Amino acid sequence: MGTDRKISRALISVTDKTGIVEFARSLADEYGVQIISTGGTARVLEEAGISVTPIEEFTGFPEMMDGRVKTLHPKVHGGLLCRRDSEEHMAEAVKHGIELIDLVCVNLYEFEKTVAAPDVTFVDAIEHIDIGGPSMLRSAAKNNDSVTVVCDPADYASVLAEMSVHAGCTTLGTRRRLAAKVYTRTAAYDTAISTWLNTYLTAEDAKVNGEDGASFVPPAALQLHLEKSQDLRYGENPHQTAAVYRFTDGFGTLASSGSPLVGAEQVQGKPLSYNNFLDADAAWNAVREFDEPAVVILKHQNPCGSAAADDVTEAYDRAYACDPKSAFGGIVAVNREVPLSLVEHFADRDKLFVEVLIAPSFTPEALARLEKRPNLRVLATGGAEGHAQLEARTVDGGLLVQSVDTVEEDPSTFTFPTMRKPTDAEMEDLIFAWRVCKTVKSNAILIAKDHAGIGMGPGQPNRVDSALLACQRAEEACERMGMEAGGFACASDAFFPFRDNVDVLAAHGVTAIIQPGGSVRDDESIQACDDHGIAMVFTGTRHFRH
Repeated sequence: MGTDRKISRALISVTDKTGIVEFARSLADEYGVQIISTGGTARVLEEAGISVTPIEEFTGFPEMMDGRVKTLHPKVHGGLLCRRDSEEHMAEAVKHGIELIDLVCVNLYEFEKTVAAPDVTFVDAIEHIDIGGPSMLRSAAKNNDSVTVVCDPADYASVLAEMSVHAGCTTLGTRRRLAAKVYTRTAAYDTAISTWLNTYLTAEDAKVNGEDGASFVPPAALQLHLEKSQDLRYGENPHQTAAVYRFTDGFGTLASSGSPLVGAEQVQGKPLSYNNFLDADAAWNAVREFDEPAVVILKHQNPCGSAAADDVTEAYDRAYACDPKSAFGGIVAVNREVPLSLVEHFADRDKLFVEVLIAPSFTPEALARLEKRPNLRVLATGGAEGHAQLEARTVDGGLLVQSVDTVEEDPSTFTFPTMRKPTDAEMEDLIFAWRVCKTVKSNAILIAKDHAGIGMGPGQPNRVDSALLACQRAEEACERMGMEAGGFACASDAFFPFRDNVDVLAAHGVTAIIQPGGSVRDDESIQACDDHGIAMVFTGTRHFRH
């Protein structure tokens, strides 16, 4: 047999019972494997008619302390760690009555799921820290020359298939692959515990120090664990290699929303590229700022079209009209189910080339029409609720972590420093512009009219250039759509350092402005607004996006 190892005795103890009865029955009935098991797993197997040796019978020691101590025993770990090629090890096993264990099937208490619950208590979290499970997995994985270790129900079928080919044995290659998987899992598990505990303790310290209102308190230590979701064809440019990873630890529960991009169902289309992921993420985060039906069309990380309306088809029409030229080759994000009418409008009427269409869901009629564009990447997230709590960016030698920027300001807290106050219609457009402006690269100016973002000035080194660019695009949009120019609402992601920003905006028909305020020259901007009859709103919150 060489390095093949026959499985005669297996220890099974799982939290996730998926497929375990079928797996154990095949081991016992087809290969005569003795099954040792613990607690709830033993009961499930016995109820299925499978002969089981209880762990207390195998060790000669009872389960105790509410099950905290049951597999932490020399007869278990000796049976796992004993080297079959060592005469000394084998003699010691005989001397101490240690029977060898050839296969361990264990998955762990659901710690990550437990701490993801918003109302989890400290005691409940601690009770869901598995001790015996990781210990058995690590012992078995260390001795992979002889022991097969299975920590994932997805591997049951492949283990049985190999045993059928190799007369009840597994190969060394398989055992090593499974051992590597174990250490990946236990590393992620320990990282989840460490991240949660450090975050919890840091938050408790913050409460003691009166810092209770912070949405995220950076913990003293932060460890990340991710697993590859997919390889990408290339990165930002063809000469760069790339892949997508998903969080598998405690940080991931904070860095993912209830309907995340990584994990969305790709209904159809070519695999997403690196740049597709970046743009889809920005578009998806932008459209979820709205409670009402909304569509955001994004290109190169900036929302070239955005609108809210009574239904998403109307919102799409108005978003597309903002800048049809820039919309070509963009990402379309929708915060409601996509109906056939929306697909017909961009695919048939506008003949718009779209890289990615992302939404919570699609009607069957919409999906049938989308099939005519097989290369279009269609993503269904299952929902549009919530935002991630944290985001991270790599820098040379480290990682920047911050709470996610969302527009949560209460308009009742806004101040109105100018003589003229915004009308109700202006205020609605200001709030719309404020939500979209957050997505525009700084220095950011967003011009809105009738709940649509018709002019955008992104990423200019000075705010005046951003204002000029946004106004020019807004005027072009009005001409294109047959609308009267002027009566614009303007959002600025940060304060105006000089009055020249207001002068430029006034010259191009802006009648209301929303901005954070807070400049030492706020009085100059207020005076400029009063000179031009512009209403201005201070939010007190800045929304830079670098």
